[in-house]
Formats: sequence, C-alpha cells, structure tokens
Amino acid sequence: MTAGIIYYTDNRLREPYYSLAQQYILCSGLPISSCSLKSINFGKNVVIDGIRSYPTMLRQIVTALENSEADFVFFAEHDVLYHFTHFNFIPQKDNVFYYNKNVYRWWIYNNYVIRYDRMLPLSCMCVNRQFALEHYRLRVKKMNEWGLDHFRSREPRQARIWGYEPGTKPRRRGGFSDDVHEVWSSEYPNIDIRHTRTFSSPKVNPWDFIHLPTGWEQKSLSEIEGWDLKSLFNLK
Repeated sequence: MTAGIIYYTDNRLREPYYSLAQQYILCSGLPISSCSLKSINFGKNVVIDGIRSYPTMLRQIVTALENSEADFVFFAEHDVLYHFTHFNFIPQKDNVFYYNKNVYRWWIYNNYVIRYDRMLPLSCMCVNRQFALEHYRLRVKKMNEWGLDHFRSREPRQARIWGYEPGTKPRRRGGFSDDVHEVWSSEYPNIDIRHTRTFSSPKVNPWDFIHLPTGWEQKSLSEIEGWDLKSLFNLK
C-alpha cells in the first residue's frame, strides 16, 4: 500500500511555528496533498475560497483527499510538530480510523505539556483514503442538509455533538456514525501546539474541564523524549 499526507490550513499560524511544522512533515518523505485558503508552496496545493470555519475545514479535507493518490493517508495540520516515527505506521484495516495516542498538547506560553486518556486529535489520524473520503463527503452532505448556519461559529455545537474525530463517538451517544477507531503509539510523541488561533479551545489546564480527564499527565518541556523544544524555539 502507498502512504501519503493530506494537509489543510487556514494560513493564520504565526512564525516560526508554521514553517517548523511544515519542515517536520517534509521529513516524512511522503507525497503531500495540501488545501489552503491562500496559495502555498507545500506539496500538491489546491486553494479554495472560504473563511475560517468548520464548513471550510470539511471542504478542505475533502479536496485534499480527492487530490491525493495514496492508498492511506495521515491527516496533518499546520500547528502540530510531527515526529518522523509517527509516519512509520501502516493501517491493517480499511474501515477503521486509527489515532496515534502518543501526543502531547503544548500551550506555547507554558513551560510544560499535558496529555490524558482518549486525547485522540484528528491531526494525528491515519486512515484508508477512500474510506475517509466517503465519510467526509457524507459529513458535508449532512451539514448542508442541516443548514450551514448551524456550523459557522468558532466551535459549532452540532459539530461537537457529532464529534470532530471520526470513529470515536457512536450514534447512540449523538455521534455522526457508528464507524470505529483503534489506536497506535509512535516511538516518540507528536507535539500539538495550542495558541490563540486554534480552531478549538486550547484546554491545557485541569480547570479547563468540567470533569478532569482520567490519566492526566504533565511534563516539563525538557522531559519530552525525542524533542528539545527549548532549543528549537530559543526558550529559557
């Protein structure tokens, strides 16, 4: 099977995070299908008209999937530092959404990172491309049937009810579909960068949650295996 990357961005992340994230994605050596709101020199790029919103993000994902020729794809976002070991994974099933659970969340103003049980971001997903394309085309269809006004806010309520991460929430709990997910763990973690322009709330402190997630883990920047974030960003 052939592997590829789909990359979608709203072009709003500041430097040096934006360029560094792309550099680490390029280290994978995999073909990249990118979709952006402004032209970028990054893989096979397609620009679409739209404003930063959930409907636009879905259109970008569908466009990137359509323009990829890979059998399976890694979803990649502009504010995640991907360790090269993340891209060593090969999915065994064509009808399962796979998530790399070895990821830390970093609020750029903190000197520590966090993670917890079932922290499975869309940005760390790997899946059969055709399976994902069918799923996201159906999401777009249902979204249009509901009416776009239900999905244009920063964190649209209906999108949260459906769940942003396919396969993690069944229909009986309000989820979009009964697709399933499995997890894997790369040798070294990815770093999910949280900042003031993230699409969803940063949620990097215990008090950001109504109920504290289980398995809460906090590490200083110097304790993250495979990374030296202090040197990378010239932090004290």
